[in-house]
Amino acid sequence: MLSLKFSEFSLETGTDEAGRGCLAGPVTAAAVILPDNFELKLLNDSKKLNEKTRDQLRPIIEEMALCYHVTNIEPEIIDEINILNASIKAMQNCITKLTPTPEYIIVDGNRFKPVNNIPYSCIVKGDGKYLSIAAASVLAKTYRDEYMNKIHEEFPMYNWKKNKGYPTIEHREAIKKYGITKYHRKSFRLLPDQLEINFEI
Repeated sequence: MLSLKFSEFSLETGTDEAGRGCLAGPVTAAAVILPDNFELKLLNDSKKLNEKTRDQLRPIIEEMALCYHVTNIEPEIIDEINILNASIKAMQNCITKLTPTPEYIIVDGNRFKPVNNIPYSCIVKGDGKYLSIAAASVLAKTYRDEYMNKIHEEFPMYNWKKNKGYPTIEHREAIKKYGITKYHRKSFRLLPDQLEINFEI
C-alpha cells in the first residue's frame, strides 16, 4: 500500500518526471497535492501500470487532486543545462504554479534543488511509496506520451508512437538512416558507435 503523507504538513506535494532517458522529446514533470481523504486503489508507480490503466487514472487524479501542474522542458534547454538540471527545473516549475502553495515537497529520486524555501525530501523509488508522487508520475508519463504521439505524426519514421523517444534499436536505426530532427536532444549520444556527428539539420 502506498502512503498518503511523508511529512506532518497538510499541503504536501509529490513531484516526478518522465522522459529523462529519451533521445527525443521533452522531459516532462508533474506536481500534485492530494486531499487528506484521497484513496485510489489502482494508483502506483506509472512504470508498473500499463498504458490503458495510466490513461484511466489520469482524469481521476486530475479531478480528485487539490491542485496539479504539468511542465515540458524542450530539447534545446536540455542540451543547454543537461538532463538532470532540466528534470529538476521541470519539477520546480510545476511546484511554483501550484495553488495553494505547498508547505512540503516530496521528490522522486535522490537529487533536487530548493524552490522558494519550501522544505523538501528526496525519496528513492518514491513513486512506489507515496500516492502524490505516484500521481505525479502518472500525469507526467501520460502527458509526455500524448506529446510524443502528436509529434510522431510529423516524423513517423522514428516510430515515437511506440518508443516515445527512448533509445530502442529501431529508433537508433532511424537516426542512422534519416539523421535527427528538431525534437532530438543533440547533447545525448544518439548512436552508440558515434565518434563525431554533424548535427546540422
